Amino acid sequence: MPDPFDVLGIKPQFNVDAAAVERAWLRKTARLHPDRAADPDAAARELAHVNAARGILVSAERRANAYLKRLGGPTKEEDNALPDGFLMEIFDLRQEIEGIMRSRDEAAIAEVERQAAEQRRSYIERVGGMFKALPESPTPDALHAIRLELNAWRYIERLIEQLDPEYDPNRADFDSA
Repeated sequence: MPDPFDVLGIKPQFNVDAAAVERAWLRKTARLHPDRAADPDAAARELAHVNAARGILVSAERRANAYLKRLGGPTKEEDNALPDGFLMEIFDLRQEIEGIMRSRDEAAIAEVERQAAEQRRSYIERVGGMFKALPESPTPDALHAIRLELNAWRYIERLIEQLDPEYDPNRADFDSA
């Protein structure tokens, strides 16, 4: 997949304007419409890249991963480390959530959903701050620190999906933008 920032012509950064992503996506998709394209097959291939780029840039987590990769940071496959003690915390939290879900206690479920959403917002803010604080030539240690946060953030996203199978992080990102 080509770099999503380049595909849509969006300035590479973590904090992007959702409206700018949508405008760039609409502009590109209109240009690639089969009725306007000289080579419909090539246009269809490019349109697939444009749609994939939009999907990445509208999701805060996916956008962070793409931006980290662009900066030369490790992918989750290259570095799957987690912050110290995180796995035990997440294991305990998962057990608590499973008990709450089995109990069908609506108030308890709502509270856990609120806490998970707050944790998600916290990761978005923390990762955004880490990206913003990077020097022009980021060090491998700084990029690894961001990867640690992104790896932990991924677990929070999975917890939210466990609580709400219809959860759409793209919609959540647009709502919080």
